[in-house]
Amino acid sequence: MLRKVAEKKTSYYVNLLDSSLYYRLQRQASLLKEMIDLESPEVVVIDEIQRIPELLNLVHLMIEEKGYHFILTGSSARKLKRGHANMLAGRALSRELFPLTYFEIDDFSLKKYLQFGGLPLAYLSEDPQDFLNSYVNTYLKEEVQAEGLLKKLPAFSDFLSMASVASGEQINFTSISNEVGVSAITIKEYYSILEDTLLGFFVNPWLKSKKRKPISTAKFFFFDTGVRNTLADIKTLDERSNIWGQAFEQFIAKELRAYISYRHKNKMKLCYWRSTSQFEVDFIVGDNVAIEVKSTEHVQRVHVKGLRALQEENIVKNFYLVSADTLDRKVDFIHCLNWQTFLKKLWAGEII
Repeated sequence: MLRKVAEKKTSYYVNLLDSSLYYRLQRQASLLKEMIDLESPEVVVIDEIQRIPELLNLVHLMIEEKGYHFILTGSSARKLKRGHANMLAGRALSRELFPLTYFEIDDFSLKKYLQFGGLPLAYLSEDPQDFLNSYVNTYLKEEVQAEGLLKKLPAFSDFLSMASVASGEQINFTSISNEVGVSAITIKEYYSILEDTLLGFFVNPWLKSKKRKPISTAKFFFFDTGVRNTLADIKTLDERSNIWGQAFEQFIAKELRAYISYRHKNKMKLCYWRSTSQFEVDFIVGDNVAIEVKSTEHVQRVHVKGLRALQEENIVKNFYLVSADTLDRKVDFIHCLNWQTFLKKLWAGEII
């Protein structure tokens, strides 16, 4: 998409993955202004802007003085955040791109998606696992090692394996710390690296319940099921296994997160609820919608016990159980929907 924009005569494309250009601009950032002024384009595209945060000052200057329009992309916000870079406050809109969603794939295969995820070069590839292996290796080498984020890459590699296995579960810093052999504080820093480099996201607990005391520990999800499976060395998914159920839940989490972002509903935070008495609901969006996810093909009343417990709080307005059951129905004011029905309604704006 960016290259199509850059191909227009009124656009100018700067690719910071080009090593020779990267090193020249790193040494002399002012060259960027001279390059752009020569062409006087309407739109300037700078790819991987986080590689040289200092360029943002020049971008700011060119917006103010020349009125140029910029499209800035990056695969990591860590350098920008930690280096106190010019974030163009009030002058830029921030948007995040996610793996392909159900809504964007014509011939959607749930089994393929849960195993290999939604990165376009994986889902559309004849050998998706080969791409995913390369992606994971590139991440470790370029995003972490090359940027000097860590001194102990082997420990971080072990952490990635542990964190991927625990994706979608409540974070236990002490347990992972003991397994990896670094402090719990370091494990927290590792998780922040995953978040800053866009490899995953936190789902915080919903703490408004009064009748049942909520647990306050966050969960962490990897951004893509294919990347998660590759890191966790999960070769196959059995539809009857817990691993399938975990991947199915993470798939719905990713769809919800993408929908909230793409439809600009970011004020409605994605949370989960679990009480100390072990009642749980997988996702709560704002105070409007509660969603429980089950991979079962035969929904029973036991599957809605967490939603029924949450109903007693009289806070959340709408309740959904998403499953592989093909019979859509309503149980105790809870909408029990097949996952395809749910996602069609979600992307049609009928859920949130």
